Amino acid sequence: MTEFILNLIAWGGYIGIFLLMALENIVPPVPSEVIMGLGGMAVARGDMGLVPLVAWGTAGSVAGNYFWYWLGRNIGYERFRPFIAKHGRWLTLEWRDVERLHAFFLKRGIWVVFVFRFMPTFRTVISLPAGMTCMPLWKFLLWTAAGTAIWNTVLAYAGIAMGAHFRQLDRYVGPVAVAIMAVIVIGYVWRVLTWKPKG
Repeated sequence: MTEFILNLIAWGGYIGIFLLMALENIVPPVPSEVIMGLGGMAVARGDMGLVPLVAWGTAGSVAGNYFWYWLGRNIGYERFRPFIAKHGRWLTLEWRDVERLHAFFLKRGIWVVFVFRFMPTFRTVISLPAGMTCMPLWKFLLWTAAGTAIWNTVLAYAGIAMGAHFRQLDRYVGPVAVAIMAVIVIGYVWRVLTWKPKG
């Protein structure tokens, strides 16, 4: 994975960073930690500037998140109801659960979008309900960009600080990601087996 990212960065420069970060938010297995960390290494070598790196990385993240926002907005809140009625068992959700989540997001959505930008996986998923609750686009873009810019800056500085040792992170990112996914799958299966609708 590291070599692929390095080659794309070398080939595409800032555009490569933009494309990788956009892809990371559409297909989560591409890790932003490694992308921006390697970008930070490029800054340390003098091949890139920190400000344009963060700017292009943030723009890519916002573009990828907008895809999920757009999808949620086009699906809509009420159009989700038949889907819940038919597949609620597999989602372990009833419509009343969706209504509670909807009400909470309408009240606290801005802060949720901002805070979740610092959480793996959830930073992408949260864009879907933002679109479904019709959060104003300018607010979604503003708070997504704000949270993402902070996170990307931290990652870039980590790459600068760790220098060549950042490559070693790739050895751990894969196994850790697999372990996290295994825990999520096991937890989901357990929830499906033990879930009983209240309605």
